[in-house]
Amino acid sequence: MVRGTVLVHRRRCGKPNCRCATGEGHPSTVLSYKESGKTKFLMLPTAEVEPVRRATERFRAAKAQLDARGNSGRAQLVARLRRSSRPL
Repeated sequence: MVRGTVLVHRRRCGKPNCRCATGEGHPSTVLSYKESGKTKFLMLPTAEVEPVRRATERFRAAKAQLDARGNSGRAQLVARLRRSSRPL
């Protein structure tokens, strides 16, 4: 699993006669992630793009599953506390 998002950046190289100076920039695939509150980018070689993309999808699925379990646990706690605080 990998935390982050796979994105395609389009950047200009700075050469005045390059096609990127007037059109879309050169594409590069990166992993975008936060570290110490700052967004960082990690350039991905072509061979790593799909494995990293799948790893980020696994992370999101695991996080969603954990969030659902946490919400369920909280709901059970609230229900239990409401039952125990009712007068008999």
